[in-house]
Amino acid sequence: MHILLVEDDDRIAAALRPALHRHGMTTTRLDRGRGVVDHLGGVDVVLLDLGLPDVDGVDVCRAIRDVSEVPVIVVSARGEVDDRILGLHSGADDYVVKPYDVGELVARMHAVQRRRGTAAGPAPDVVAIDGVRIDLGRHAVSVDGRDVALTRKEFQVLALLAGAKGAVCTRNRIVAEVWGRSWPGANRTLDVHVATLRTKLGRPELVQTVRGVGYRLGPGRTGGAGRDVG
Repeated sequence: MHILLVEDDDRIAAALRPALHRHGMTTTRLDRGRGVVDHLGGVDVVLLDLGLPDVDGVDVCRAIRDVSEVPVIVVSARGEVDDRILGLHSGADDYVVKPYDVGELVARMHAVQRRRGTAAGPAPDVVAIDGVRIDLGRHAVSVDGRDVALTRKEFQVLALLAGAKGAVCTRNRIVAEVWGRSWPGANRTLDVHVATLRTKLGRPELVQTVRGVGYRLGPGRTGGAGRDVG
């Protein structure tokens, strides 16, 4: 397992890297947040400190999540509940407060890999449903062989729903994972993106509304566009 350690404290990095090596892991260490997204190739887990000298770690987490689904564990001295919530809403898979036990940290790293599906092998790169082909690796979508241009946020919404494999994604989850925060008009923004997706894909009922909960992806059915389910 290869770990990208984003940690500006030399003492912490000097202690942690040998411990991870003893668990059979290799590491790359960065002491700055800027440029992290350029070092994600071949990385299995990112360990991310929030208190970086140049960029707030929360912003780094959002930047990682914009371009990759690599598991991210925040490892920070910020231990308040609000800090943990913000980190998770920014796209982190887990949040560990310093000081921590290395054995627990390693266990959490394996756990996020299992949840992401990387421990048993790579997750499917392509999801196909009702003539729509979603290439998660290339961030590309086609309908009946015709390429469809989506914005980054539109693709992220569609990819999140595709990854749920037919399960319902709540509005709160979609907003948190795609936008990294909530605000008074978040639900309206999400609705607009879903409406645009339905139009661009030409499959009005592919993205199904679950009344009072959120959305799910399913094969088209007979009836009006975006009808409520349940």
